[in-house]
Amino acid sequence: MRIFVTGATGYIGSSVVRELINAGHKVIGLTRSDEGVAKLKAAGAEAHRGSLDDLDSLRGGAELAEGVIHLAFKHDFSNFAASLATDLQAIQTIGEALAGSGKPFITTAHANGTASDDAVMALAKREVRASIVSLAPSVHGDGDKGFIPVIIKTAREKGLSAYIGDGANRWPAVHRLDAARLFRLAVESAPAGSRLDGVGDEGIPFRNIAEVIGRRLNLPIVSISQEDANAHFGFLGALAVRDFPRSSIGTQELLNWKPTHPGLLADLEQGDYFGN
Repeated sequence: MRIFVTGATGYIGSSVVRELINAGHKVIGLTRSDEGVAKLKAAGAEAHRGSLDDLDSLRGGAELAEGVIHLAFKHDFSNFAASLATDLQAIQTIGEALAGSGKPFITTAHANGTASDDAVMALAKREVRASIVSLAPSVHGDGDKGFIPVIIKTAREKGLSAYIGDGANRWPAVHRLDAARLFRLAVESAPAGSRLDGVGDEGIPFRNIAEVIGRRLNLPIVSISQEDANAHFGFLGALAVRDFPRSSIGTQELLNWKPTHPGLLADLEQGDYFGN
């Protein structure tokens, strides 16, 4: 299958590209830079110049392909509404190019109940094999630039590894290579209208994450109050106290997908997150 991938040079996208190519697919990767072109060619993919704001490039990439995996997103949390609006426009543009074709269109959920999700589900009624992958908040592995590196950086700066209250609130996680395989299986066979859970660890107590970080950095491991969460963790304060376990059993059964790579705590113990 010839698959158009947006976000093809990103943290997750680069793994998806490798997973697709290793499975025998051909990849057209969206990129806006010469560096991105070089990375895609080195991976064995075809480069397609463009961006989320260049709707003609999105339309053209979709028309060239037998399926689309949409991973690109503007992670501007200072204006998240604008990021969601850009995502919706991209989905609508790609969707129009695929309407009536029966081709697969796999997207990533960035927030619950968004217009983007509604647009994807609507495409499932327009002869597009559209589905949504909802990844765990922590997608871990080599090159991670998400929440876990921020928590580690905070621990170094504050001189302690903190959790909130009793730290029993649970975080789901998934290894990025397991996530990449899920996207590949989804584009190959997910039924139209599927909502897929990209979760490996169903719920790790936040205290356990703080304990590994504290031990690896040789820092005290300390409980802080919920009132102090924002002052300590910054923008992650609200997330650091949340309890949101999730299961991927339904997704595993639907697509014969099983996470096989190290869980988050094992990944942290390997030491790559700490520069050793």
